[in-house]
Amino acid sequence: MEAPVHIDEYNPAWPALFEAERALIAKTIGPWLAGPIEHIGSTAVPGLAAKPVIDIMAPVVNLTDSQPTLERLRALSYCYFPYRSEVMHWFCKPSPELRTHHLHLVPFQSPLWFERIVFRDLLRNNPDIANEYAQLKRHLAELHRYDRELYTDSKAPFIARVMRDHGVRPAHEVK
Repeated sequence: MEAPVHIDEYNPAWPALFEAERALIAKTIGPWLAGPIEHIGSTAVPGLAAKPVIDIMAPVVNLTDSQPTLERLRALSYCYFPYRSEVMHWFCKPSPELRTHHLHLVPFQSPLWFERIVFRDLLRNNPDIANEYAQLKRHLAELHRYDRELYTDSKAPFIARVMRDHGVRPAHEVK
C-alpha cells in the first residue's frame, strides 16, 4: 500500500533535510556521480506547498554504468523501483508506505536533467507560476489521493505548458 498524496505548507527545514541527505548520498555513490546533486521538486522552492518528500536528483554518466549504485543505496534505506527506467533509476526512502525522500539518478545534462532544473528554477523565480502550481497540486491531491502515478501524470500538462511558455521543450518532446 503506497502512502496517500497530501500537500503540506512549505517547511523551512526542507533545505537542511536535503543537505544532510545529499552528503550521505555523495559519500555512498560518489564514484558514480558526474556532477552536483540537486534538490528538485516543490520542496526545493521556498514558500511552495508540497508533498513532504524531499526530491533529490543525482547525476550519473549513464544508467548502465551506474547499476552498482542500486545495491549501495540500500544501505541508506533507499528502495529501488524500475519507474521510468529508460530515463532514470528511481528510489524512495524508507518505504512506499512512508516516504521521506525520492532519489532520481539521471544521466547528467540529459533532457530530463535540464527539465527538472529549469522547472525548479522557473518556480523559484516566478511567484505567480508557483502559486498556480500549488493550487493545481492541492486540487490533484484531493482527486488522486490514493493514486500517486495519476497525481504525477496529471501535473505533466501544466509543467509542459510552463516549459514551452519559457522557451524550453519538455524532456518527453526531445528526441
